[in-house]
Amino acid sequence: MLQVHGRAGETELTGTIYERGEDAPTFSGAPDGNAAYVWICDEFYEVESGGSRLELDGRALNVAFESPLPRGFDTKERAIAAAKEHVRTQFARIGVDPDAVDVTVDSSPDAAASV
Repeated sequence: MLQVHGRAGETELTGTIYERGEDAPTFSGAPDGNAAYVWICDEFYEVESGGSRLELDGRALNVAFESPLPRGFDTKERAIAAAKEHVRTQFARIGVDPDAVDVTVDSSPDAAASV
């Protein structure tokens, strides 16, 4: 299991890549169980009212969350690349420059324990 973390300002978004041999969660819209790597992460966007309040670089905004985006991949490299792009895209949706997002991949044993 890999944890992909994106950080910008005081905000962080973390998604999970389930690796070959691990049981990824199953739910409506989840990728075929035969996928070697499965990426799952929330999607969010800014809304004028409602949602959850978020402080970002001294700016208060409201964000709404969509259902997690499950995607299957054949290779670890493709899964990681897609995960990094996804995390940067979510921050861009709330006005953060994607290049300003610090993205890390954690494959330590602690990653599995924190899920």
